[in-house]
Amino acid sequence: MLTSDKRHYGQFCGLAAALDIIGERWTLLIVRELIIAPARFHEIQAHLPGIGPNLLTDRLKALGARGILEAEPVPGDARGKRYRLTPIGEQLREPLLYLSRWGMRFLTEDDARTGMTSSSWGFFALQAMIQGQPVPDVHESYEFRIDEDVFHIAVTAGAATAHRGPADQPAIVVRTSAETFVRIGAELISPFDAVVTGGLSLEGDPAAILRCTQLMGLSAQPIPAPSSVS
Repeated sequence: MLTSDKRHYGQFCGLAAALDIIGERWTLLIVRELIIAPARFHEIQAHLPGIGPNLLTDRLKALGARGILEAEPVPGDARGKRYRLTPIGEQLREPLLYLSRWGMRFLTEDDARTGMTSSSWGFFALQAMIQGQPVPDVHESYEFRIDEDVFHIAVTAGAATAHRGPADQPAIVVRTSAETFVRIGAELISPFDAVVTGGLSLEGDPAAILRCTQLMGLSAQPIPAPSSVS
C-alpha cells in the first residue's frame, strides 16, 4: 500500500478515492498537459505559472507512484526524459474533457483579461467542446489555426475526433488567437461577432461552417456571407 503524508478523506467511496489521488492543487492541470501531448518537465512547468519545481516534482512522483504517468526517453537526447500518461491515466481524458466543458460557463471577461492562455490549450478546448455533441452525417474535416498551432476535427462514420496537425483538404479553415478561441468556447463572444471584429477568419463552405459550429455546441447565430469571409 502506498503511504503518504497527505491527508485522505477516509471514505469507502470511489469518488473520495479518486480525489485522494488527483484532488491536490495543480494535479489535474498536470494531467491536462499530458492529455494534450507527452511533455518534458520544463514544458509542463512553463504552462503552470505559480508552481515551483519542487512541488511539480512531488506531483509527478505521486502520479507516477499511482501508475497514472510514466517517464520515457526523449529521442535524440540520451539524458532527457518526458512524461506521458499510462493507460490508466488516459482513462482521465474523457471525464476531464467533460469537466473542462462544464467549467467554461464560469469563465469571465476578467479571466480573459488577466489569465494566461496557450494555443495548445485551444486543442484541449476543442476536444472538450465536441465531447458528447451530435455528429453530422458527413465525411469532412475542419482545420483550426490557433496562433502557432494547427489541429483539426475529422468527421467520419458518425464520429468526430480531434487531431494535431493540418487536415487533408479541409472543408473549412478557421484562424484566430487562443484567447479568442477560448472566449468563443466560453460564449463570451459569438463566432459572428468574432468575425465582424476581425478576431476570427473563416474560409470554406458555409454549410460546413454551420455544421462545425453546431458540432462544437456553439450558438447558431448566422455567420457572415462567404464574400465577407477572408
